[in-house]
Amino acid sequence: MIRLLIADDESLLRLAFRMVFEAEPDMEVAGEAGEGEEAARMARQLRPDVVLMDVRMPGLDGIEATRRIVRDCPRSRVLILTTFDLDEYAFAGLKAGAVGFLPKNTRPAELLSAIRHVAAGEAALSPRVTRRLLERFAPQLTPGAPERDERLAQLTSREHEVLLQVARGLSNAEVAAALHLAEATVKTHLSRVLLKLGLRDRAQVVVFAYESGLIRG
Repeated sequence: MIRLLIADDESLLRLAFRMVFEAEPDMEVAGEAGEGEEAARMARQLRPDVVLMDVRMPGLDGIEATRRIVRDCPRSRVLILTTFDLDEYAFAGLKAGAVGFLPKNTRPAELLSAIRHVAAGEAALSPRVTRRLLERFAPQLTPGAPERDERLAQLTSREHEVLLQVARGLSNAEVAAALHLAEATVKTHLSRVLLKLGLRDRAQVVVFAYESGLIRG
């Protein structure tokens, strides 16, 4: 059973989400929050599997609430709800630790699929979408020099190659083809990259690569 926390300041939208989720046999709504402070507090109390997070809420906004949930509830995965497909809030949400973002007008079937993927530990959006977002907002990043990040020294040469390919927006299958590896081997290398760099998912791999200066635009 996937336990959900809905964070949105519009009560009618929360009700609509609840109706969609409770019609699914593998989902339950653990709680609802109408503001960011409440969302962060409820996440600590309820430990949901997935948090649907609006960004524009009174008081504490959804970005800071996401940052707190990621810090305090490492097993809870946050999906940012945005007005547009690629906007500054989606960008800020990924930097805060969200695993992905969805426009508010996403169709129910797509929303449910994204939630199931996220709950299973998979990406909520394709690496290409993540990269397009970062390319658009790259001027807001402050890239550093790759050699300054000591974590990179822990990677093997193959792991470094996998990191770069994922950061450029390739899927596991595409990385496997580019590096002449089995897809299962790519998954193993990526898991080790995440562990060594202290990252949660593919979205953070892309953010890390841009901020560390490994790739630029």
